[in-house]
Amino acid sequence: MIYAIGSLVKARNREWVVLPVSDEKMLILRPLGGTEDEIAGVHTDLEKVVPARFDLPDPSRVGDYRSARLLRDAVRLGFRSSAGPFRSFGRLAFEPRPYQLVPLLMALKLDPVRILIADDVGVGKTIEAGLIARELLDRGEVDRLAVLCPPSLAEQWQNELKEKFNIDAVLVLPGTVRRLERDTSIGQSLFEIFPFVIVSMDFIKSDRRRHEFLRTCPDLVIVDEAHTCAYGVPGRRTRHQRYELISAISEKENRHLILVTATPHSGKEEAFRSLLSFIDRDFANLPQELAGPENVHHRRRLAAHFVQRRRADIRHFMEESTPFPDRYSSEETYKLSSEYKKLFDRVLEYARETVRDVSGKDYRKRVLWWSALALLRSLASSPAAAAATLRSRSAVMDAETPEDIEEIGRRSVFDLVYDESTEEIDVTPGGDSSELAEDVQRTRRRLLEMARTAESLKGDKDNKLVRAASLVQDILNDGFNPILFCRFISTAEYVAEKLRKYIRGDVEIAAVTGTLVPEEREERVKKLGKAKQRVLVCTDCLSEGINLQQYFDAVMHYDLSWNPTRHEQREGRVDRFGQNNKVVRTITYYGIDNRIDGIVLDVLLRKHQSIKSSLGISVPVPGDVDQVVEAIFEGLLLWEARPADQFLPGMEEFIKPKKEQLYFAWEAASECEKRSRTMFAQERIKPEEVAHELNMAREALGSGIDVKRFFRESITAYGGIAVETNSSLKVDISETPRALQEALGEPLFFEAGFELPVSDGETYLTRTHPRVEALAAYVMDTALDPLSNGVARRCGAIRTKSVKRRTTLLLLRLRYHIINNINGSKVPLLAEDLKLVGYVGPPDSPNWLDSKTCKNLLRAEPDENISHEQAEEFIRNIIRSVDVLRPMLEKFTIERGEKILEAHRRVRRSARMSGFRTSIEPSLPPDILGIYLFLPVPAKV
Repeated sequence: MIYAIGSLVKARNREWVVLPVSDEKMLILRPLGGTEDEIAGVHTDLEKVVPARFDLPDPSRVGDYRSARLLRDAVRLGFRSSAGPFRSFGRLAFEPRPYQLVPLLMALKLDPVRILIADDVGVGKTIEAGLIARELLDRGEVDRLAVLCPPSLAEQWQNELKEKFNIDAVLVLPGTVRRLERDTSIGQSLFEIFPFVIVSMDFIKSDRRRHEFLRTCPDLVIVDEAHTCAYGVPGRRTRHQRYELISAISEKENRHLILVTATPHSGKEEAFRSLLSFIDRDFANLPQELAGPENVHHRRRLAAHFVQRRRADIRHFMEESTPFPDRYSSEETYKLSSEYKKLFDRVLEYARETVRDVSGKDYRKRVLWWSALALLRSLASSPAAAAATLRSRSAVMDAETPEDIEEIGRRSVFDLVYDESTEEIDVTPGGDSSELAEDVQRTRRRLLEMARTAESLKGDKDNKLVRAASLVQDILNDGFNPILFCRFISTAEYVAEKLRKYIRGDVEIAAVTGTLVPEEREERVKKLGKAKQRVLVCTDCLSEGINLQQYFDAVMHYDLSWNPTRHEQREGRVDRFGQNNKVVRTITYYGIDNRIDGIVLDVLLRKHQSIKSSLGISVPVPGDVDQVVEAIFEGLLLWEARPADQFLPGMEEFIKPKKEQLYFAWEAASECEKRSRTMFAQERIKPEEVAHELNMAREALGSGIDVKRFFRESITAYGGIAVETNSSLKVDISETPRALQEALGEPLFFEAGFELPVSDGETYLTRTHPRVEALAAYVMDTALDPLSNGVARRCGAIRTKSVKRRTTLLLLRLRYHIINNINGSKVPLLAEDLKLVGYVGPPDSPNWLDSKTCKNLLRAEPDENISHEQAEEFIRNIIRSVDVLRPMLEKFTIERGEKILEAHRRVRRSARMSGFRTSIEPSLPPDILGIYLFLPVPAKV
């Protein structure tokens, strides 16, 4: 016998629901009222399986006025196969903000899904992409997923997918691939074994790996930091390889592709068009200027695939506020000590001598150039970094080709953002190029002497450190927990060590650098986050990837970044959605007499901030920021020395045309960005459309408010304590039944939050959190078990002033078999729903109530006692008449199914989806979970 999806069967002395993927011989079953962890396979030749029918409530087990509400909430929160418009909502471990549904609704109107999500930093692009992925998986349209991202973001993606979307993905990185490939057979790819993978873009783009990935590439690919895959910069093979990879992925017409970036437009129209061409090849030929009525059709077509919003656009969306913190930014300065100033002048003079040496080949000149820049960069960072650089052989000395010199130099000196391999981005560079000097021994002695001088300046003679310690103390005294970002490992370790001596009070201080593998970095951050007051000193290994807003709320740029985008990334670690503090602080810290900081601040950082303040978003430096910085420092090194406290007049004249050229291009890029956001701030999806679908989803599954109410009422009903404090609950389950304690697990005392952001020490409880799942299952199981003394009961009767006539509520559980026909392939889905129906009068002539009246009755409380015997007899009378009601209940089930079908078709409708059809089959009769009678209070004579 073939059982329909959603039908009830009995096996192993219990009732089960038949799930998709079942066939005639092997049934995949979930216990009625059970969780997905209890799913089992039953072979019909080996075990007896018979059709089952859900029993009606036992009238001898009547409950109180809370019974209907508790049972309704427990069942609804336990649903994972949602009947609402979004299949994915039953599996989410968070409640999406309304604005985060806009990309999802846009995506579901496309076939295939090809979308560019370009929302602002900290808005939640990862969540928006994850929502689309989870929805396509749960609709059965895809069964495999790949996320391509920079290696530094791989751990973050893995955690987000696991914790928020219940997608267990494996990391495909240089350090993991051998272990993963052990499970493959000859000729088999690991991408064929693992359905969900997060892949390092830099690892997979190579010619050897790329072809294997393309052969086995999933039908859903997410590309993070997608702007780095646009047309490559001349001479940068890495970016060209990325472009080739994503371009090849997009060639398969029916592949779903989600591009994610906060900076889609760098000011280069060619690069922007190449990014859009991944979505649709025709977009590469769009007009250069999209404004004007003649291009409205182009804008509309592109707007269907492109969403780009600032924080201001979504801070108040659909009358729901999203609590982004306010950023309070300031600048603080220091002056070099006299001893450090002398060392600085000595090193600067040495650097000038080396770069002015015009003898030798270009190879030698470039080695000396990068070695000199490394010395200056380290000297401005700390005496620890300066000493290490002066003592270490320059890395570029080992380069074999001119290209290698440039590559190694850029990686060791500049601040690469999502560029080539960034695994060693914070290693202190070597600056000793004495092997190229005419007098090697003399030059080396000179470098070592300066290194010893740098060592002697650690601590009290390092004004940068001493002043920073005072600022950090003030930040801590104001109640903030700061992060200090340093450029080099040696600086971060030095600063952390010295701060432990300077900072007063019970403050935990820890350093996190690239010497730790990603897992250890995250573990150290979490451990530090448990301290009452804390300071994190780190390198830029944490400026991207790990969200730090849960533990920290201030950022100090101990070392200025030479790339403004890196500054924005650092501050974005704490200034983002989910930050508990209403205010975050950022401090730009620089030396007023070391020349290097002044140049970077004057030419790059302040201009970046000016554009951001005007536009409301960050606009990257147009073109190659490294070339800009290199040109600027060429002026510092090639012009004659002047008094250190003056800006070099000659150098200013040298830099001026370069600044003007840069600013002209930067302003042009800003205007492009401004026009782009004006044209493509998403308006195709209206707030009322989002509201309609969101309300349907919340109605089907419950919201955070419902979770909180259910948790409070259930814990209290079982003898526990749940005290409400603002938006959280302080919970004590020490007096609840032992079985419930075991189900919920330790600790017995905890504080729970139900809406992001949650405060320190609070557990964020959503409908899929293990504790909420356990409580819902316990409430439902004890209601269904005739031997359990649960607080929720399947029947009850009260007298209340809320009704004028005898009123009956029926709690129905509905099951549907949804069939998606995708290009001839049938994808079966199970949908579950809960419906509350009610009528006034006797069962043989009922006057049916509207749904709003039925819901309101769940809040009714008793106003007069009714005996257990009376209540039992009333329920028995209703049960005797159930057969009279069944035709109408089946009609309700069919009508509800039609609405569910319409919702599924509505959100997944597209003119191009000619091969997509959806049908629905109700499983009849519906389960009558509960029968509840409301009697009016008799009038007093």
